[in-house]
Amino acid sequence: MKVREILLPNYGIHLYESKHNEGNVVNEHHHHIHQILYAIEGQGEILLDGKKYNITQDQFALIVPNSSHSIFSHSRLTLLVLAFDIHSFGTFGEHELNDELFNVSQFFNPNPISSSELRQTLRKMLYEQTSEDSFSGWALKIHLLQILLIIIRSGEKSHIQDTNSLRSERIKNYIDTYYYEPLTTNEIAAKLGISSRYVNTIFKEYYHKTPTQYLTEVRIEIAKKLLTNTNKDIVTICFEIGYETLSTFYRAFKNTMNISPNQYRRLNQDH
Repeated sequence: MKVREILLPNYGIHLYESKHNEGNVVNEHHHHIHQILYAIEGQGEILLDGKKYNITQDQFALIVPNSSHSIFSHSRLTLLVLAFDIHSFGTFGEHELNDELFNVSQFFNPNPISSSELRQTLRKMLYEQTSEDSFSGWALKIHLLQILLIIIRSGEKSHIQDTNSLRSERIKNYIDTYYYEPLTTNEIAAKLGISSRYVNTIFKEYYHKTPTQYLTEVRIEIAKKLLTNTNKDIVTICFEIGYETLSTFYRAFKNTMNISPNQYRRLNQDH
């Protein structure tokens, strides 16, 4: 089996486009570094260590070093190839990232939210690679770590159709993970490719509250723990849990708990 060398810059990451016309075959080969093959257009097949997978837009394969793979395109197929040396992360890469996930080639069919995050992060990497300023290598490593984190957290390998219950669960998980961001129903809807009204409808059907109401609950619960267990300033807690202004935080906290954050802290830190 042929080894194909991929030359990497000194920071150990290279992102590039790979175009395949209909009927094009990339014969079986392997590399000495990791690759992520992300489909942005078209359809085809990818063979990973003897297992065949159909690949289409927003699906991707994680290919580990010395893993045999080949590609056959059913139509014009455009892939983004993210090649990287995991050891370029130094101690971090050799330990935290050196687990089973990154030692076995796998095929992924990410859910719409994970897919949206991946696309945006890949766009950022393309920009950084083009800008080539003194911080580009550093920025590319940060974005690559974000992609690896998305892969770990998504864990989505099935081809099961995205039902309303699964969508609702994904919305909930997304809020649980990114409560500190300035989330809106419109942003969540855009990631799922559905209307904001539909997001509210399906979430309320399964959790009996809107995503916005749930976001407030998550933030206030975390605020309560921080008020009780830390001496952080209230303005810092406000910032940490995702509120843009102190007045908005005070209003949300008082509407939920019927007392102010200061009163809550005094009552609970005395016990």
